[in-house]
Amino acid sequence: MSALLMAGFLGLGSVSARAAESAPVASANDTATLVTDRDAAGPDQHLRVGLRLQLKPGWHTYWINPGDAGDTPTLDVTADGGATGKGGPIHWPVPVRISEGGLMSYAYVNEVTLPEDLVLKGSGSTTLHAHAEWLVCAQVCIPESGDFTLTLPAAADAVSAGGAQAALFQKAEAAMPVASPFAASVSGDGVLTLSGKGLSAASVSQAWFLPQDGGVIDQVADQPLHVSDGQLTLGLKFLKSAHRDKPLMGVVVLKDAAGQESPLQIEARPVGGAAAAAPVQADAAPASDVPTGAGWLRVLLFAFVGGLILNLMPCVFPVLAMKALSLAKMGGAGRGAQLQSALFYTLGVTGAFAALGIVMIGLRLAGSAAGWGFQFQSPGFVVGVCWLLFLMGLNLLGVFEVSAGRLGQVQTGGGRSGDMMTGLLAVIVATPCTAPFMGVAIAGALGGPPVMGVLVFLSMGLGLAFPYILVAGVPGVASRMPKPGAWMGILKQVLAFPLFATCVWLLWVAVIQRGVTFVALTAGGVVLLGFAGWIYGVGQRRSMLEGGRGTVAFCRIMAVLCVVVCGAALAQGLRAAPEPVAAGAPEAGVEPFSEARLAELRAQGKPVFIDMTASWCITCMVNERVALDVPSVQEAFRSRGIVFLKGDWTNRNAAIAAFLKAHGRDGVPFYMYFAPHQEGVVLPQILTPGIVTETIGN
Repeated sequence: MSALLMAGFLGLGSVSARAAESAPVASANDTATLVTDRDAAGPDQHLRVGLRLQLKPGWHTYWINPGDAGDTPTLDVTADGGATGKGGPIHWPVPVRISEGGLMSYAYVNEVTLPEDLVLKGSGSTTLHAHAEWLVCAQVCIPESGDFTLTLPAAADAVSAGGAQAALFQKAEAAMPVASPFAASVSGDGVLTLSGKGLSAASVSQAWFLPQDGGVIDQVADQPLHVSDGQLTLGLKFLKSAHRDKPLMGVVVLKDAAGQESPLQIEARPVGGAAAAAPVQADAAPASDVPTGAGWLRVLLFAFVGGLILNLMPCVFPVLAMKALSLAKMGGAGRGAQLQSALFYTLGVTGAFAALGIVMIGLRLAGSAAGWGFQFQSPGFVVGVCWLLFLMGLNLLGVFEVSAGRLGQVQTGGGRSGDMMTGLLAVIVATPCTAPFMGVAIAGALGGPPVMGVLVFLSMGLGLAFPYILVAGVPGVASRMPKPGAWMGILKQVLAFPLFATCVWLLWVAVIQRGVTFVALTAGGVVLLGFAGWIYGVGQRRSMLEGGRGTVAFCRIMAVLCVVVCGAALAQGLRAAPEPVAAGAPEAGVEPFSEARLAELRAQGKPVFIDMTASWCITCMVNERVALDVPSVQEAFRSRGIVFLKGDWTNRNAAIAAFLKAHGRDGVPFYMYFAPHQEGVVLPQILTPGIVTETIGN
């Protein structure tokens, strides 16, 4: 009888224990359950619920900031029945740091409970429903998820925290950071300072900082420590993209000589100047990546030279061809007309560069991950430029004319507005070519003070406009240009065909971005705009020959209606969901880029080559043809077992933008090679087969 009674009590105990833990979701890597700190729910009960992960040896999951690779777990809990409610945000225990292959992860190992608060309204039995997603990693990373259900019986009164799983929450609570009793500040060059009583070399032997948000500091960099009575400093290395004028949030872990750790939640206010009052060890304060003083002069020079080189790039050829025609006309013009043309062309170029720069800097200040060339990630922009260049081509062929003084006059630079519009268009089509020559300047502009950033973009514009300024400003140069004549009409028509070739390229980019339906929309718009240009030209010729106002008005109205229909069709097409682009044959040995895949390959000790590209990037396409898709380089990749990861930035992709930003770049192309168990090597943005094979050979 006593044995039966004992078995009964044990059975009741097991039921009670299970009452606060759901059925498990198990895999080969871990076991997950939903747990609560109470076995029953009283009226208007305050519960703590949590995701309990029991990880197999060698596996880990991640903190709120996963670090350089990984993903943040999520837990959504709702309650229904007699009492209802919805869970709040996860409270995060302090993680461990895992540094491997030049990457830092903030992770949990063995077992962790991720708790959140759930306030129930009402009384009676309630059922908890939860959905969780988490990533577990070892040599590979595996995304996992689970749906959990847990029913709590009703209790007459509020139940105290004493459920079978209450100890799990007590353990999690003990691992939570506490509010820091010390004043915290951080300087612009990355010196984090804690000040207050109790800080001394005797009480703190080690310390490290865990940032709450990624993309703020170099997480794998050393954090040199200096402690004096009443003050502690840690040397952090800010990333270029970090907002140094905002508070720095995270956890500082202090460790004493006995090995006892004290995690403190801090919000460090930004302060000006270099370090705080306490001296820092010579190697403690990492140098800022943003140039200052003479460094800015070098950045401005780089920007000017980059803009100068843009005159030779294929993106700009169609527009500069029109300016060449304008230069030819200048051979018979006066000095004043030459200087005026150069001035307004320069205003158009520099104004466009400044506007783009202001937009870019504004997006960065707002926390966006936009990169240089970002406007070509918009299908509407791509199609709009395609149609504009097509109309310009028709204009050059003589289908219609744009009279002097009109805003749309861009045919050969005649008139002030024509010169300005030509400069504006040159910048619009030039940006996909700028990254190889202005990467340093753009990075400095976007990472430094906004005023200096705008000056950098203005320097680029001056570089692009400089040859035209030189021709117009130096006596005798323009006069040596060929005299105007009948040959100019033929040249004008010939120059239409580079514009049409550019339209074909833009059509290809739009199709990649939105699918094959955009072929019909873009090509149909080309036909409609062709009709608009033709009928507008008919009205112009009728006006010159006969002066028929009614016919001219009808032709102009029809042309405007065609343009309006094109705009409406484009807007409707952009509202529709993008079609999946039919994938061609997969490239041999090429995998899509992801941070998780990169971390996995590096953990396995495999060599990795990263190619960040975009269909609208001419330089990217050229590099692929002449340096990457050649037999010698392909054989070198195969013989060395190199995994080729390609990131396609044709459309907006936050992961690629973040990766570029983390490596000090704001545009493509970008190439990086990771040898086994070594730091990454960044390759030049203009590639040759020799550069590639030499890099992977070393």
